[in-house]
This record gives sequence, C-alpha cells and structure tokens, in this order.
Amino acid sequence: MPETVNNRNIYSLSEVAFSIQKTLTERYTSPFWIMAEMNKLNHYSQSGHCYPDLIEKKEGKIVAELRSTIWKEDFQRINENFLTVLHEPLKNGIKILFCAKISYSPVYGLSLRILDIDPSWSLGELEKEKQQTLTRIRQEGVFNTNRSLKLPLLPKRIAIVSVETSKGYSDFRAVIDENKWGYSFFHMLFPALLQGENAIRSILAQMERIIRVKHHFDAVAIIRGGGGDVGLACYNNYELAKTIALFPLPVFTGIGHSTNETVVEMVAFRNAITPTELADFLIQQFHNFAVPVTTAQDFVINKVRQLLQDEKTRVLHTVRYFKSVTRFRLGQGRNEVQQEIIGLQRQSADFITKIKERDLRQQAGFFAKIFSFLQVQLKEITGIQRNIELLDPVNVLNRGYSITLVEDKVVKTVSHVGKGTVLRTILADGNIISTTNSVNKNKNP
Repeated sequence: MPETVNNRNIYSLSEVAFSIQKTLTERYTSPFWIMAEMNKLNHYSQSGHCYPDLIEKKEGKIVAELRSTIWKEDFQRINENFLTVLHEPLKNGIKILFCAKISYSPVYGLSLRILDIDPSWSLGELEKEKQQTLTRIRQEGVFNTNRSLKLPLLPKRIAIVSVETSKGYSDFRAVIDENKWGYSFFHMLFPALLQGENAIRSILAQMERIIRVKHHFDAVAIIRGGGGDVGLACYNNYELAKTIALFPLPVFTGIGHSTNETVVEMVAFRNAITPTELADFLIQQFHNFAVPVTTAQDFVINKVRQLLQDEKTRVLHTVRYFKSVTRFRLGQGRNEVQQEIIGLQRQSADFITKIKERDLRQQAGFFAKIFSFLQVQLKEITGIQRNIELLDPVNVLNRGYSITLVEDKVVKTVSHVGKGTVLRTILADGNIISTTNSVNKNKNP
C-alpha cells in the first residue's frame, strides 16, 4: 500500500514493478505471433539459453527494441527446425516470425519469452527481398550488362573472391591447377567473408580492389562452399547485385547450391552450381581452342607428308623413265656402232684381198689411210656414246642442273611464269617448292 505524505500517495519501486507485472500478466494471458528482426542472437553455449535483441526498423531507423529469451529446450527445437527447412542455423541479422509470451520481472524488466519461430516465414522474407532487388535491377536496365561482356578466347587470369580456408576454393584450385592437359592459369585470391551480416561489405570492398587492377585479369570468380538459403541472403542484396551487374570484367559465380538462384548469380556472366563446375567450364574454354588447333595441325602434317610422298614417287618414276630411255638409246647406239665396225672390217678385208697383188708400198699406204679412217670413226662413235651418257638426266641433275615445272609441265620460257606462280624445282636429291616474286626477261634473247 502507498504511504501518504503531504497529501501525496508514494509507492515503493517494488510496488510499481509488481503492479506492472500483475497488469501485464492479467492483460496478456496467451502467447501471440510477432514480426521482428533478430539483431543479435546472444546464445550462451554454457547454459544453452539465448537472449536475442529484437528490433524493428523503418526507413533504416530503429523504431522499436525489446529483449527476449529462448530457453535451452526451446532453442534446440527451433534450431533443428531451421536446419531442416533452411539448412542454416538460427543466427544474427534475419527477420523472424515468432510466437512469444510477454514476461515482466521486477528485477530484469520487460522481455519476450520466445516459444517458437516459423522458419518458412524467414524464407519468405528472403524471397521478398530477392524480388525487390530483381525489380530494381531490371527497371534500371542493367540486368544483362555483365552477361553481355565479351569473354577472352582463353580466360586464364582469374581474380578470385573467396575465403582461403573454404573447401570450395580448395576444390576449384585442385581442378585448374592439376588439370591433366597442363593448361596454365594465373589466379589471385582476394579474401572476403562470403556469408553473414558482414559478407556484403567484405565482398564489395574486394570488388573495388579488383577494379583498380582490372587490366591484370580476364574475369572474376566468386567462390563459396555449400550452404542453405539463409546463408545466401547477402547475394540478393541490391548494392551487391548492381555492382556485379555493372562490373567491367565478366563475373563467374560458384557459391555451392543447386536451388533458388540468387540475384547475383542471375546477373553474373556465368553461374556454376559448384566451384568444381566453374573450374571445369574454364578448362573447357581451353579445350574449345586447343582441339581445333590440334586437329588442324594433324591435318597439315598429314597433308604435307602425303604431298612429299607423292612428289617423291613422281620424281622416282621420272628418273626411272629417263634411265630406261637412256639405256635403250645407248643400246641402239652400241649396236649401230658394232654394225658399222663389222661392215668396215668386211669391206676392208675384201678391199685388201683385191689389192694384195698390188705394190706393197701402195698397200701399206692405203691400209694406213683405212686405219686412220677407222680411228676417226671410232673416236666419233666414242664421242657420241660419251655425249649420250652425259645427257642422262641423272648425270645432268648431279652436275648442278635442275628441272623447273609449273603444274607438272617443264618451264621453257619466262612467259610461262608470272608473279605468284608456284614452281617445283627438281634437283638430284629432292624437290623445292617456291613462289615467284618477280620475272625478268632478257632484252636480247
């Protein structure tokens, strides 16, 4: 009861506190559902209890704030539900729809005892933010800006935004650094937080760093391990999505999930479900270039080999033909010479027989003339035989001469040759393929 002093009712602090407690208890007899942002979870692992700070914001300003309590048993049940639905634990910085009872303690003051939290509602709030970001990005006409950039033929210089200890980053490096084809990549890590309340600021800071050295890179890769949709909430942020959309280099994302594509993944140049898939994509770009080049190289090598073999065969056939004709002509010449010698011998014998009875001096003189005549004829025949041998194409080629062909026809005059004409020159030991740069015709033929 209050004391009356100088006509004033004076209450003790405890009386006021207990009065408030009684009023609230009588007024709020059952729990009810409340929407708020859980600014901090304040989980104490030793006791298992949580004392979340709840806030409500309007236009970026806090318009309401209350303390709350989640007892250990309730927290374990609620957290398991979050892990089942969102694949993420209850954490700081998310909007929640929770069932609570008003609690007032004369010592600890007003608070809310949280009995349950609906994880599907939190998921819906994330989807709402995502749709708002998508609408703004599309209205500003930048949705396809990054996706419209031209990727270098061989994107081998990659700026990586990730956590050094991330499994996703480790998997990405294992694929591109140890690829069995020996493709060489240069990559540099720009370490950043990839989830949580500080992720947006951390990623934006590293993207700003990359812009300053953009001429050193062909593309940017944002790499993260697996995670639930709550952990990916930062990738629906408007500022981050717009930065990616307007980034001057192609941006790849590999943030480790297969459902509910985020806005950042939508506006990026290319999105891969996992960091490993992203690494495979980069290697495939090298395949797309290397395979046609290798195929063309093999074709050229095989074609050249075939041409050389065809030319070798053609030259061998020509040489064999020249040898055959030469042998035939030499044989004919030898037979003709032999017949001439035999005929002369017979004529000489007959003539000598007729003049045996003549004067010996006349016989000797006449015989000497005939012998001289035969020597002259033999020298001429020997010269003819030597000229025939010298005209053998093999010997002609061995003396440094050559045969020049245009389209397998022998070139006899410069009028058959023009600038750019392809010539094949046959030498004793092979062929030379050449192209005419100029043609000079003798003024005095």
